[in-house]
Amino acid sequence: MEWTELTIETSSEAVEAVSHFLMEAGASGVAIEDALDLQAYESDAYGELVDKENMLHIKEGAKVMAYFPETVFLPEIVPTLQHHVNQLPSFGLDKGAGKISLNDVVEDDWATAWKKYYHPVHVSRFLTIVPEWEKYEAQHADERIIVMDPGMAFGTGTHPTTFLTLHALEVTLRGGETVLDVGTGSGVLSIAAKHFGAKNVYAYDLDEVAVRVAQENLDLNPIAADVQVAANDLLNGITQTADVIVANILPHIIEKMIPDAWNLVNDGGKFIVSGIITEKESAVHDKMQEVGFKLYQKFQQEDWLALIYEKPLITEEA
Repeated sequence: MEWTELTIETSSEAVEAVSHFLMEAGASGVAIEDALDLQAYESDAYGELVDKENMLHIKEGAKVMAYFPETVFLPEIVPTLQHHVNQLPSFGLDKGAGKISLNDVVEDDWATAWKKYYHPVHVSRFLTIVPEWEKYEAQHADERIIVMDPGMAFGTGTHPTTFLTLHALEVTLRGGETVLDVGTGSGVLSIAAKHFGAKNVYAYDLDEVAVRVAQENLDLNPIAADVQVAANDLLNGITQTADVIVANILPHIIEKMIPDAWNLVNDGGKFIVSGIITEKESAVHDKMQEVGFKLYQKFQQEDWLALIYEKPLITEEA
C-alpha cells in the first residue's frame, strides 16, 4: 500500500489545533517539526551539547505532518482542512503560512518516515523522554525515563507547552498526591506525574484516539500501570477531587474548565495550565481570579507560558 504525507505549514502556537484537525480527518499518525523544539534540546543522548545552529531543523514556524493511506480520497479532505486552518485566527491563533502540501510515501518508508522527528529529550536533570525505538541508558541513578511512541498523538515533551508543563509538575509534586490530567493526549504528563510521586492519576481526553494512544504509552511505562485513562469532555461530570489538576490545552478551553477545576481541586491544591501564549495570559488570569485562584508560579519559554495557580487554604478567623 502507498501512503501520502500531508504537511500543513503553520505557527508554533497552532500546532495542537492543527494536529487535532488532522486526526479528526482520519490521519494514521502525525509528526511535528517546530522551530521552538530546539529550545528543549540541551544535549544529545551522550550528554554532548547540541549544535543548534547547524542542526537540520526548521528555524521558523512549524510543520505538522500527517499520513493517509491510498484508500483515503484526499481531494475531498484538503479543502476542509484548508478551511479549518484559515479559521485559526478566529480562535486567536496565528495560522502561519497556512500552506498544505502533499507527498507520496511508499509503504516501506512510511513506517519510519515520522521517526526522524523524535529523539531523546532531556527535560531536566531528572527526566528524559525516549522514543520507543531508541536505545538509551540512564546517565545517573536519579534520572527517570519515560518511553513514548509519539506516532499518533502530540505531547511528547518536545513542544514548549509540554516541556514547561513537565517542569511545573516536577516542582509541584512531593509524593502521594491525586492528579487529574485533562486533555492527556499522549499520556506523557500522567506518566511523569507517577515518576514524580503521585499516588493516583486520572487521565481524560475527549478524543477516543488519544485515549487509546495514551493507554498504549502508559503500557510502555510500568510505573504508570495504575493510571486510569478515559474519554471525557474536560471535567464535565467528574466527581473525583484532586490535589493537582493539570491541563495543557488551548487558552479558551482552559477558561471553560476553570469553575469545574475550582470545585474539584482540594484547598491548598494546585491547578497547572499550559498551552498559553503571552498575549492570552491576562484573559486566563482574570478568569482564574474571578473564582478565587491565586497565581503561585510562572514558567516561560519565549512566548509560551505554564502557570501554576493555587486554591487558597480556608483559614478560620480568630
